[in-house]
Amino acid sequence: MLSIIRGQVMKSVSLRTLAVRSYSSAKESDQDFDNRWESYFKRPTLDGWELRKGINDMQGFDNFPEPKIVVACLEACKRLNEPSLATRYLEALKWKAGKDANVIYPWLIQEIRPTLDKLKIATPEDLGFDKPELALKSVFEMKGPNDY
Repeated sequence: MLSIIRGQVMKSVSLRTLAVRSYSSAKESDQDFDNRWESYFKRPTLDGWELRKGINDMQGFDNFPEPKIVVACLEACKRLNEPSLATRYLEALKWKAGKDANVIYPWLIQEIRPTLDKLKIATPEDLGFDKPELALKSVFEMKGPNDY
């Protein structure tokens, strides 16, 4: 009998705790969000693991980061000597833009171009990552031995 009561009490306690956890966060304005992430990447104590965690968390959000956040992240990559991470972050941003990548991504590159030039960070397009590495011509477009 005691175990049945204990089981019912534990179920109700855990359900109440779960409900409190899900409703405990406050709304954050867009400006507060931008400032929080910009200051996160500009922290002088930021290390490589925290940089990767921040990038991963940013990719998980349902919004596209403002150029000032991207600039702060790229500066952190340069400060931590992670140029390849900076390039891969730009590539991830292109994928994050989804079906609007041909509009959003060029705008982003245009906005952050002075920072890219100052930090000497290459975009994926500069390195040829936008083209397949081992692409072959279609067999239907190849010339045969008698076509020369």
